Amino acid sequence: MFKFKKTAFFLAKLIVFLAIINFLSACQEDFTTNPADTVLFSTDTLTFDTTFTTVGSATSRIMVYNPNNKAILISNIFLANGKSSAFKINVDGKNNENNQFTDIEIGAKDSLYIFVQVNIDPLDDNLPLLIEDALIFLVNGNIKTITLQAIGQNAVIFRNKLIVNDTTLTAERPYLVFGYLAVDRAKTLTLAPGTKLYFHNNANLIVLYGNLMAKGTFEQPIIMRGDRFDKIKFETPVLYNVVAGQWGGIHLLWNKGKHVLRHVNLNSGYVGIYLSNQDKNQLPELEISDCRIHNFLLYGLWVQNGNVKVLNSEISNSSSFCVYLNGGQHTFIHCTIANYFNNSSVQPILRDKEPAVMIMDLNRIAPMRTTFINCAIAGSMENEFSLATRFPSLYKGTFSHCYIRKPKALDLPQFTYIRWSEKNDTVFKNIYFDYKKGTYFNFEPDSVSPLRDMGDYNIAAENCPVDLNGVNRLQDGVPDIGAYEWMPVKKDE
Repeated sequence: MFKFKKTAFFLAKLIVFLAIINFLSACQEDFTTNPADTVLFSTDTLTFDTTFTTVGSATSRIMVYNPNNKAILISNIFLANGKSSAFKINVDGKNNENNQFTDIEIGAKDSLYIFVQVNIDPLDDNLPLLIEDALIFLVNGNIKTITLQAIGQNAVIFRNKLIVNDTTLTAERPYLVFGYLAVDRAKTLTLAPGTKLYFHNNANLIVLYGNLMAKGTFEQPIIMRGDRFDKIKFETPVLYNVVAGQWGGIHLLWNKGKHVLRHVNLNSGYVGIYLSNQDKNQLPELEISDCRIHNFLLYGLWVQNGNVKVLNSEISNSSSFCVYLNGGQHTFIHCTIANYFNNSSVQPILRDKEPAVMIMDLNRIAPMRTTFINCAIAGSMENEFSLATRFPSLYKGTFSHCYIRKPKALDLPQFTYIRWSEKNDTVFKNIYFDYKKGTYFNFEPDSVSPLRDMGDYNIAAENCPVDLNGVNRLQDGVPDIGAYEWMPVKKDE
């Protein structure tokens, strides 16, 4: 036992001695002083997308590489604007309030991390402003720089804001919502053309007891989306804005509510529009026209006990239903409802097995009546349409001049002039998102699409003579079905 203790003690001393030798060797590492030896950077310009004043950005990273066979000493790393810079740097895990660092070592064939953030003070102008600085390196007598850029934008910030009076939000400045923006009893929130609402993670627009009037125009649509403008650092960077679940959604909860959404673009939240009402005798009203509701983690449009009219709109890509109807009167004219949620490699979850459109008439609530005319219902599954009712032949519905993806046609009197899907149909221009190739979903009709020339002319003329892109769908006398009219590709002359 005694010999073992002596041996262990000797080994411990030997390990300490060797560690000291290694440390001293490291301290005496040979640094190159050759002016021809320098460092390399992962980028020569670091650009932050839109950054709201006073809020701050996500953190971006710069790599500094030493390609030489000897260690190198960076004499100075600093920002040109010093302490007053809107940018802040962290070098190898260390901060400095003056944004200045000296004698930074990088071993041979090694690298160094520099982390950068930007926090912009309020601006005098409502328009976005370019903010710039330079990250400067002094290496072996050489000066090397990296340009830092950010787009600063003033914004009106709402944190758990309750609207207690009739209120109009304008396009003068964007609005940044944390927590919730809620509308109180019998009050109306109006969104003027061009209004932009950016929602932080899990933030929602909640109309508790009031009304929502979001009236954009073709030239000035209303935007509601998440607040992240930066990119996921894949090999090919991907905008966070194309990933579902960036914010909450719109919740319409008052049984007497009257809501209008015109020329509104919603994307990449948990739900698009969630209209829920427990009173089957008093139903809210919702009009949606010329809107894009795209890329949601749960549902695009959920309606329970409400009267809804949807015109000339796209509702696409949800992990569950794109459209769920349960109680009330529902009319869809010239709508494209398409669910190819799984045809993207950046979604946080996979699509479930629910169809793109679910008409649920089994749990009896408010009496239902459903109309779909000149609509396209498609997706990646074999069955994208479900009518759940006890007596299908008696259901109060009209389905006419529609394309419906369903493996077996419904032999019911409510369905007329229906083009049921076929195996080899090419319906849309692009049903995939491939971030490496830079291609994104496009739910306009393909040149060989069965949607072409299938529409009811009189319905189009009366309700939607112009498509979602502003194209006259009556010009050839045979309108296409869905929200978009096919247009030939213009060849360069």
